[in-house]
Amino acid sequence: MSLDMHMPILIVDDYADVRMLVRVALDATGEAMDIREAESGAQALALVEAEPPHLIVLDLMLPRVSGLEICRMLRTTSQVPIIMLTARTTEHDKLTGLSLGADDYLTKPFSPRELVARVEAVLRRTGLSEKSACVIAGALTIDPERCEVTIDGEPVTLTATELRLLLSLARSPGRVFRRDELARLALGDDFDGMDRTIDAHIKNLRRKVGAQVIATVFGIGYKLAS
Repeated sequence: MSLDMHMPILIVDDYADVRMLVRVALDATGEAMDIREAESGAQALALVEAEPPHLIVLDLMLPRVSGLEICRMLRTTSQVPIIMLTARTTEHDKLTGLSLGADDYLTKPFSPRELVARVEAVLRRTGLSEKSACVIAGALTIDPERCEVTIDGEPVTLTATELRLLLSLARSPGRVFRRDELARLALGDDFDGMDRTIDAHIKNLRRKVGAQVIATVFGIGYKLAS
């Protein structure tokens, strides 16, 4: 996927060398992207309010206001894709970020090529505007073209990853999807993360659309409940 030169990407990290590494990695794709930088959470929020970016690369270990708190605050008003940068390697820390609505994560130190691959994968996943008929399953209606979801006519705000997950389940109601299948459909063929990443996104989905909408098939995966 070619990155759009008019697509603003915001890098948020308090270390200038990390911001430079991310910038150089993205510049190396050959596209003249609109890359912006913030060294604090407050600066990041101001930049997002002034002109929302198409993607944020967000360090979780920011001083004063943590990246987790920034992610939480952003998700109250925006569904902009977020890739977490974290020096923490425990599964709990990564799942915490995903539970707050982050779309993906990258553990420091990271390779520039992996960073670019994650950015491109997230941008592909957020390209949900392709022409597609609405999907209706019970009280659930999904309009992929408008990226809109309603339950009993009431709008539900989902991240791009959550929308792709729900759309995959809703297009085959009753079918049981393995976690690796859902990862491929919602996160891309090149996703290489924890098995519990899908569980974290499903947990977020259930909180938004109702726990009864998505059923767990123990030992296998998930399906859209009848």
